[in-house]
Amino acid sequence: MTAGLERSQHVTTTYESAGVSIEEGNRAVELMKASIARATRPEVVGGIGGFAGLFDLTPYTRLRKPLLASSTDGVGTKVDVARRMDTHDTIGIDLVAMVLDDLVVCGAEPLFMTDYIATGKVYPEKVASIVSGIAEGCRLAGAALVGGETAEHPGLLEPNEYDLAGAGTGIVDADDVLGAERVESGDVLVAMASSGLHANGYSLARHVFFSLAGWDVDHDVDGLGRTVGEELLEPTRIYSLDCLALARSHREQLHALSHITGGGLAENLARVIPAHLSATIDRTTWTPPPVFSLIGELGGVLRHDLESTFNQGIGMIAVVARDAADDSVRLLVERGVPAWVCGGVAAASSEPTVMLVGDHPQ
Repeated sequence: MTAGLERSQHVTTTYESAGVSIEEGNRAVELMKASIARATRPEVVGGIGGFAGLFDLTPYTRLRKPLLASSTDGVGTKVDVARRMDTHDTIGIDLVAMVLDDLVVCGAEPLFMTDYIATGKVYPEKVASIVSGIAEGCRLAGAALVGGETAEHPGLLEPNEYDLAGAGTGIVDADDVLGAERVESGDVLVAMASSGLHANGYSLARHVFFSLAGWDVDHDVDGLGRTVGEELLEPTRIYSLDCLALARSHREQLHALSHITGGGLAENLARVIPAHLSATIDRTTWTPPPVFSLIGELGGVLRHDLESTFNQGIGMIAVVARDAADDSVRLLVERGVPAWVCGGVAAASSEPTVMLVGDHPQ
């Protein structure tokens, strides 16, 4: 018998001594219950604590051909900003936005969501803070948070490190599905303002601010009117209920929606423009928030790279019939979403499917 094996006979090893505390995990669940209770819907059956979340679909049997829509996503390296700031109650809003606003672009009503948090060590208050943001995001999107998982990964993640992901489910009647097949020549592009970087392009933004400029999250920037950390941690705007309101009021005139995430305006809008058509986005119709030009100036990032990485101030685009453009803008503005006509759709030429033209106002 080796010395190592001899020693092992006299050592008591527990799950907690290996780095996983079941007790702390249970305490985290207790702390998050109040937040989760606020993110619910009448169709939710039972509470948290089971092996699966239950959701009653009986109210949707009225649909002619109900289709379930699903989406999954994370928040990327924005979690690094939350860690640096030691502020964890908004990153969950970003997660919900990334997941559920991907559902609404096909016309689906978000129903429920589940989350997954992996961390090096469970600090109950921190986990509960993260989940409170997820619950708030679900409330803003009109969805229920029906379950989730918090996993402790000692040895793989440092104690203060974590990552999170989520999955969402929505429902839409087949007759109401939005997409490229409904888009027509003459349609108008209605932009909905973003709240900032949202949760995309943070590898580039962090590289510019933290590595090239040598700033940290507490660095005040006159042009931003706040610190770098406060700017970067600004929660993503959630558009789900606003898009659904637009769909209800303009059922025939709303043809498509495009969630502007990684890849920027052109790449994401191209996903809902059919091959025989092209779309033009007019830069003269808006001025991007200063954080985007600041990244360009500090990092020497060219406009092409900025536009192919960031949303540039537009988080969602609605493709609507021309006669519904003004009403669509009015409805969104009344709901608190800055909106404007930013371009249009025409017959395809030899140009790319989506073009950005003009220069932003100074």
